[in-house]
Amino acid sequence: MKTAFFIDGYNLFYGLLANTPYKWLDLPALLSHVTSVENSNSETHGIYYFSSPVKPELASRGIQSKEAQDSYIRALKIYGVSVELGRHTLEPAKAPVYLGPSTRPSRQEKVDIWKLEEKETDVNLAVSLYRTASKQQHLPQEDRIEQIVLVSADTDIGPALQAVREDFPHITIGVILPHREGIKRGAPGTLRKQANWMRSTIKNEELATHQLPDKIPTKKKPIFKPDYW
Repeated sequence: MKTAFFIDGYNLFYGLLANTPYKWLDLPALLSHVTSVENSNSETHGIYYFSSPVKPELASRGIQSKEAQDSYIRALKIYGVSVELGRHTLEPAKAPVYLGPSTRPSRQEKVDIWKLEEKETDVNLAVSLYRTASKQQHLPQEDRIEQIVLVSADTDIGPALQAVREDFPHITIGVILPHREGIKRGAPGTLRKQANWMRSTIKNEELATHQLPDKIPTKKKPIFKPDYW
């Protein structure tokens, strides 16, 4: 079963990898492993990764965080992953003052804040996912993608999955939630409703097993795993 993966990098990082020693994740190997459990005939025929560049001025390790992300993206490309980057916006804004869980926010009590937003990532992913599905009908039967797998827990992608399910019912839809074991999170009904199958948790053992080598040779400079990862 020819399979294409669509990965929300932001969702993947904060849902599965942040504060773990598993950030140097071999995505192609892990995804192949997970889908083979669902269907032993699965074959990877495309991995599409969507994220936005780190803003060093807001990152916990400043420029090191950006350099680490850059190294990881280079590594993904070496391993055949297609990467598409959106952008972050940082603008001054106002937000209601937080006075405790029992107090409702008030429009009259506001403070100045910096508002950081990730732009274009969800839209890029959704459009690419649907366009991939729509192109299959023009390809020879033996070259067609038979399964699309979303790696995200973001319900904003739900409408795109629904459109694929309704317009191309012959394509199997899978969802891998980037949820690490030991952290209880619900499975979004919006995504579950559209999926033929869903994997709701990734085990720590699976993360540990599917890591990239510390040094990755390239035609130019080798890529090294960030020291603090």
